[in-house]
Amino acid sequence: MITISKNDNHFIFKVNGMHKLWAFKSELSIPFENITNAHQDTESVKGWKGWRAPGTSIPSIITAGTFYKDGNKIFWDVSNIENCIIVDLKDEDYKQLIIEVQNPTDALQILNNKE
Repeated sequence: MITISKNDNHFIFKVNGMHKLWAFKSELSIPFENITNAHQDTESVKGWKGWRAPGTSIPSIITAGTFYKDGNKIFWDVSNIENCIIVDLKDEDYKQLIIEVQNPTDALQILNNKE
């Protein structure tokens, strides 16, 4: 699971607990202006996640780490798809973050209010 906080003009995406091990990452820092959209769409994230490199994929349990799909580099950290949000990025190493948060409504409000 990921927690999101603001630091100056960046969002900090902190990978919590054992998910650091599965995702091979502990934190991402993304400037406000590089987030183009944040939304929830549980249907679009079902199915094949892409090629793992490095990452963990145990179907119906966890998808975490870096995945490549359709030429895009995507960061995943999801155990419960119902709490999953999608963060679209520009000018970043990753094209998207597909992450599980405790409360999707609150997370989307934070990400879409960049003031």
